[in-house]
Amino acid sequence: MAHREGLELAEEERQALGDSLPTWPPFDEVPSSLAELRSRGWRIGILSNTDPEFLDASLEAIGVPVDLRITASEAGSYKPAHGHWERFFEQTGAERERHAHVAASLFHDIAPANELGLRAVWINRLRETSDLPRAAELGDLSKLPETLDDLVSA
Repeated sequence: MAHREGLELAEEERQALGDSLPTWPPFDEVPSSLAELRSRGWRIGILSNTDPEFLDASLEAIGVPVDLRITASEAGSYKPAHGHWERFFEQTGAERERHAHVAASLFHDIAPANELGLRAVWINRLRETSDLPRAAELGDLSKLPETLDDLVSA
């Protein structure tokens, strides 16, 4: 970005954004919403394109245990390719009709979930618009436990 803007960065500053990622805090509602999901019996799996070390740092900051995590290096593919989901279903044996994929990225998650015939909940923090099919759309995770309970029982 600095190059594009014609700015000069010192060598030690060139990786500052990437180096800062492990210290980014979660959105305020995420820990309590995920904890509520677990208390309702939901199992949580993370399908991520990020490096395992960054994901570990994020999960530590969130403080809620997850049942499974699949990164791009583990899946051997990068979303929107379907490798993460294929590996998820192979490892878990999860029932597709009792599964919900929750994500913010239309390109990386909501579109491929639709291609795979999976129920998806779009976390639309940026108030974008899209015609992609989804089971629900939320502004953040605060209503996710109720939303998932309603979708699965419907």
